Amino acid sequence: MIVHIVLFKWHPDTSAEKIVSVMSALKGMKGKIPEIIDISCGNNFSELSQGFQNVLVVQFKDKAALDAYAKNADHQEIIKTLIKPILADKITIDYEF
Repeated sequence: MIVHIVLFKWHPDTSAEKIVSVMSALKGMKGKIPEIIDISCGNNFSELSQGFQNVLVVQFKDKAALDAYAKNADHQEIIKTLIKPILADKITIDYEF
């Protein structure tokens, strides 16, 4: 099993509505990308987050499924149109268990 985690830090002037749109689109990937086993995302409330505001966690069967997800057109469209315009920084972590 592969777990893919992304922490997002948005530009300071990003509206709450834009963040909600991103989170909604990310959650909607489960029905569009067959390689996704499970997906969750939400607001970070930790005071130790170094400014990272949201998190995405996605589970895949194996690395091949993660690679297919990374190249998927629906995923790439979300990145291009919703995430990149408001993204200040991100951290991505992938691990296998």
